Amino acid sequence: MSLAENVDYLSRLRKLNGFDNLEAYARSHRRDVRSPLVEVTRFGSNPGSLRMFAFVPANLQQPRALVVVLHGCGQTAAGYDHGAGWSTLAKHYGFALLLPEQQVSNNANTCFNWFVPEDITRESGEAASIRQMIRRMVDTHGIDPRRVFITGLSAGGAMTTVMLATYPEVFAAGAVIAGLPYGVASNVREALTGMYGGKARSGHELGDLVRKASRHKGKWPRLSVWHGSADRMVNPANADEIVKQWLDLHHLPLEPMSEGMVDGHPRQVWWGGDGETLIESYTITDMAHGTPLGRADNDKHYGSEGAFLIEAGISSSYHIAKFFGLTAWIKQARAAAKPEKVPIADSPSTKLIPTVSPIGRIMPVTAPPDLSEVLWPQAARKPQAEAARKRQVEAEPKPQAEPERKPRRRVIDVGAAITRVLTAAGLRK
Repeated sequence: MSLAENVDYLSRLRKLNGFDNLEAYARSHRRDVRSPLVEVTRFGSNPGSLRMFAFVPANLQQPRALVVVLHGCGQTAAGYDHGAGWSTLAKHYGFALLLPEQQVSNNANTCFNWFVPEDITRESGEAASIRQMIRRMVDTHGIDPRRVFITGLSAGGAMTTVMLATYPEVFAAGAVIAGLPYGVASNVREALTGMYGGKARSGHELGDLVRKASRHKGKWPRLSVWHGSADRMVNPANADEIVKQWLDLHHLPLEPMSEGMVDGHPRQVWWGGDGETLIESYTITDMAHGTPLGRADNDKHYGSEGAFLIEAGISSSYHIAKFFGLTAWIKQARAAAKPEKVPIADSPSTKLIPTVSPIGRIMPVTAPPDLSEVLWPQAARKPQAEAARKRQVEAEPKPQAEPERKPRRRVIDVGAAITRVLTAAGLRK
């Protein structure tokens, strides 16, 4: 189907049904998956008529964080969560999830309307609905307003740039997978042109599109950009345009400050004056349109392969969560739980050992207990008991015996005796 035929077909719809005629995309995606997501029905006036789904694990890291996840065309909130593995990550690392969902009444292929002026303007349409959902999550679950993040695939990726542009003060960081820059389309024809790699713009021109979307004068959100090099649905040149747009906002040079390989795929990095990574860009080699799946650094595999959920040897969901600063929680928790080196008697762990009655009679320290008495006190035989008592007696200290006294020999005074004899005989007075 030619570009002109696509435009003619899509222009008959009330709104653009995605990036292209995605009926086959919608049919191929699983919608019957089991999901931990819970629908929330009251969150505001909902001018964009979207549905709200959420997942909040029992244990949340502190301060509490929220990740907003936007599905692609033909997908549902539950289906994309299952495929990309976000609720598994959220449970493992302790952060809350918000997954807005498009309705067929808004878009026949359930694409977020990333190019319709009324839906991409601050305080209007779908953008305002998503903002209301975030406010509800922050208020209900005690989310730290400084730890709100957003990511999305395809039309959800393009809607991610919409939210970052129209509400930059709400988000600490975002991640765009196979999306488009903000403001490059305001009708069907411009949307299709942008998808197929429209005209290149200067970074300053792209930056102005974002600056005009709000009155924001503060710090801009950080950004992670992902795109397959073999994407035939959304031209990979759009990743470069997104990067240029946000480099201009952060006043960073076009030349990357660092380049390397992550799980076999090129990654470019730009950082700020304090060394914090502000922008990163992944090019997934030979990958078509979709979200990259693979084994993460912690040797776990998040998500499930499916329509536009592609096994690529790298887990984009994990690395995005890592970019958001959410994966260090378990390491910090383990470090905090590690006890200090203290004497055993003073160790907190000793308080966890229950007090129990001693088994058998108490044996002297100098004599080891008889194992048979400990294990079989009722069946101890008499010889064993006698042997034990003998060992106890032998082990007890014995009183020191006094030395044997020898009888004292009587000493005779010979001179005195002779004197007494002579006196008695009258021979001496």
